[in-house]
Amino acid sequence: MTDRHHLLVHGATFAAVGDRGDISGVRGGSAPDGLFVRDARHLSRWQLTVDGAVPEVLTPVADGDAARCVLVPRGGRQEPPAHTLFREQAVGDSSFVESLRVTSNRPVPTTIRLALTVDADFTDQFELRSDHRTYVKAGAQRTREVLPDGIQFTYRRAEWRSCTAITADPAPDAVEETGTGARRLVWTLDLAPHGTTRLVLRVIARPHGERRALRVPRDPAAVNEQLAAQEEAFMEGVAFPAGRPELAASCARGLADLAALQVPATGPDGEELRVPAGGAPWFLTLLGRDALLASLFALPYRPRLAAATLPALAATQATGTGVSSVAQPGKIVHEVRHGELAHFGQVPFGRYYGSVDATPLFLILLGTYVERTSDTALARRLEPHARAAVGWMLDHGGLTSRGYLVYRADEGGLANQNWKDSPGAICCADGTRPTGAVMAAGAQGYAYDALRRTAWVARAVWSDETYAALLEQAAADLRDRFQRDFWMPEHSFPALALDGEGHRIDALASDAGHLLWSGLLDKEYGEVVGRRLLEPDFFSGWGVRTLASGQPAYHPLSYHRGSVWPHDNALITLGLARYGLHDEARTVAHALVDAAAATGHRLPEVLAGYGRDTHPEPVPYPHACVRESRSAAAPLALLTAVGGV
Repeated sequence: MTDRHHLLVHGATFAAVGDRGDISGVRGGSAPDGLFVRDARHLSRWQLTVDGAVPEVLTPVADGDAARCVLVPRGGRQEPPAHTLFREQAVGDSSFVESLRVTSNRPVPTTIRLALTVDADFTDQFELRSDHRTYVKAGAQRTREVLPDGIQFTYRRAEWRSCTAITADPAPDAVEETGTGARRLVWTLDLAPHGTTRLVLRVIARPHGERRALRVPRDPAAVNEQLAAQEEAFMEGVAFPAGRPELAASCARGLADLAALQVPATGPDGEELRVPAGGAPWFLTLLGRDALLASLFALPYRPRLAAATLPALAATQATGTGVSSVAQPGKIVHEVRHGELAHFGQVPFGRYYGSVDATPLFLILLGTYVERTSDTALARRLEPHARAAVGWMLDHGGLTSRGYLVYRADEGGLANQNWKDSPGAICCADGTRPTGAVMAAGAQGYAYDALRRTAWVARAVWSDETYAALLEQAAADLRDRFQRDFWMPEHSFPALALDGEGHRIDALASDAGHLLWSGLLDKEYGEVVGRRLLEPDFFSGWGVRTLASGQPAYHPLSYHRGSVWPHDNALITLGLARYGLHDEARTVAHALVDAAAATGHRLPEVLAGYGRDTHPEPVPYPHACVRESRSAAAPLALLTAVGGV
């Protein structure tokens, strides 16, 4: 059986361990294993042996905030295990802690040799992706220092320095070399008849630039208590629907995940903030689009997410032009990375601006937040940032010169810069990809809503009637153009995008539902689109597919060409409700809640597009983030759209 990975997440730190609690450090596969902090792997080996052999799994690690498993030495039916090992692991802030209990099953004294092979390779997450890229690291050095109670690994490259310290209580009897760079911590344990011995292992990861006084929790129980308190505080005051227990459970699970997915950020004045990360394992960092949508979904219930996300993104807003980062004045950041490769410019994602839609979503969140909370102080504080964001949409974004928000493929970064950002995601029905400039439909809806909401803020908060009128006129003109240029009368449906020549990219895609959410379509067109999204080629029974089946471009296991995305469906559900299509909204909401119920009430980043009529359980997408902020917040959007009905 293939060893599965189980994720433990705590803020900007996560660990992926196997069924027996081990970390193998093997590269490749759909997910990395190890302990990761700020894009670097601070534990790459964590492998337990007893008397020189790998123990068997009696009870594997189960998914949850702590990893627990039960192991026994290998044997047969006629040779009952001499002892049993109980492992419990948890992740704290830049830390990992394990409690290991060894219990003798014999009525006589027993001695065993327990060993833990450990290593820290400090590999950047981008090196672990399955894109077969390699990165030169000239002058890099790794050192190992034996401590009185463990081992410390250090990595240096020019000014970059990071380290991992592993300590144990009781201290190991020996620290052995392995010939591979890893070290082996060894204990000789004397067990009394039916006696128990306990070891506690603690790991502290100190990434480059970390200046805080870090503390390792005393044991996994302390971490679990801290996480439980955070989750309880995060859910406090949220009224879950009594009549829909499955929806209530999905909302509770989503809020708990959002509590764990908060990562540090700073505001315009250097203030410390906590914002929603993209998701684990690959995107445990600030992603502009993801944080904005998660904050929008949670806004009626947890407005403090928006209150942190907005200034964090204002602080990273582009003020100049950058070729490799795709930065332009006023543009909102797409991705922020803290790893070694980003630091040395070997990947462009230190601050990367390859998103056409994060900027209008920033304005939508600001306007919606102020309207709901009446927090005009934040709107005044961020007025320069909001005006700069509007300026980007009108100028560099293309609204004035092209009539639409426009992007081009970035050779060093993303091929597509709307939410469907994988190569080939924007395509014709036959799979043909456009070349040159692309004007994605969903982004135009966001631009329309951003202009309208910023006009409201300009009038209500900034007292700038002239500016408000200018933005309202720009929004009205955009709406008129869109329905003329994007509408495909032969399909009674909008095109997925326009190419640089203004030709329609004719794939039938779920992005049309985002137009309902933004209110860009006339009521008659919106009702037609909403009902079309519930027809069998679009609606799988678990949600609306990103691409309708039956088109040559459709593939149920494609990332963006036939899969089902919970956050995409949350936007569609809000849009259906906006256009009065309440039965359709309930149908989509119930499908998503059923999908969540099949996986412990947690919605993954994405599901396969197979239909419920032939697959009575939702089929997972093989490379999905298990915990993702937009999916975690999606049940809250469903609650907003349909209530407890």
